[in-house]
Amino acid sequence: MIMFPTRLARRGAASALVLLFALGGCASLAPQTPEQAIQQRSQDYWKARLTNQTAAAYAFTSPSYRKLRSESQYGSQYGQPAAVQSVEVLDVKCASAERCSARIRLNVKPMIPGVKLETMATHIDEVWLREDGKWWVYLPL
Repeated sequence: MIMFPTRLARRGAASALVLLFALGGCASLAPQTPEQAIQQRSQDYWKARLTNQTAAAYAFTSPSYRKLRSESQYGSQYGQPAAVQSVEVLDVKCASAERCSARIRLNVKPMIPGVKLETMATHIDEVWLREDGKWWVYLPL
């Protein structure tokens, strides 16, 4: 009879630990700021482009872009960038709740036949638009 309260106490402590870990996991699922969301989406977009995953990269384009351009049209224009060795999202700034800009550093190795060139860095600004509640990379038509 003395063991019953001890077992109950152990179960209660175990339940409390499970609840604590579950709540701790929920904290990591907290909503991201637009800047954080774009930072991650831009990195994922470029990872898809650099690994020649055209369908995955195309999925980052806006629904309005996809209504006008097919995946093969996207691939023809924005396929794998051959000279790009690596990409880093340096900064994201939002001008409004619907439009942000990401500063991207591209490390490229120029491919000129007969000329050996070192890898060099260049920068681009990428525009991200919020449409249907999600962030999408803007590509001119």
